[in-house]
Amino acid sequence: MCKEKRLIYGNNMTTTHIPSGLRPHFQEYDLPSLDLDRDADLIIQRTLEYGTWDEIRWLVASYGVDRVRTFVRVRGERMLSRVTFNYWRKLLRIHRWRHSPFANEAREVWMY
Repeated sequence: MCKEKRLIYGNNMTTTHIPSGLRPHFQEYDLPSLDLDRDADLIIQRTLEYGTWDEIRWLVASYGVDRVRTFVRVRGERMLSRVTFNYWRKLLRIHRWRHSPFANEAREVWMY
C-alpha cells in the first residue's frame, strides 16, 4: 500500500488540500475540483495575495520556493496587486521579471 506524503501545519493544513483559511478567497470555484498542479497559478496567486504566514509555509511546502519565485517573476506583475507584487519581488530577491505589456496603456486610459 502506497502512503500519501503529507506535511501538516497547524490543525488542518496539508499539502493535498487548500488551507481552510484560504477557502473564502476561492468562493467562485468548486474546491474539491481544484487540482494543485493544474490550478497552480491560481492557488499561488490567491495565497500570496491573501494568505497568512502559515498558509505561505503550506504554499512553499506544496510547490517549493523556486516555483513560487517563477510565478512572481513571470506572472506576478499581471496577477498580483502592485503592492503585493513589489513585496514578494523584494522578499524573494527578484531583480528581473516579465513586465506587463498593458501597464502603461491601462494608466493612460484614465488620463483622458
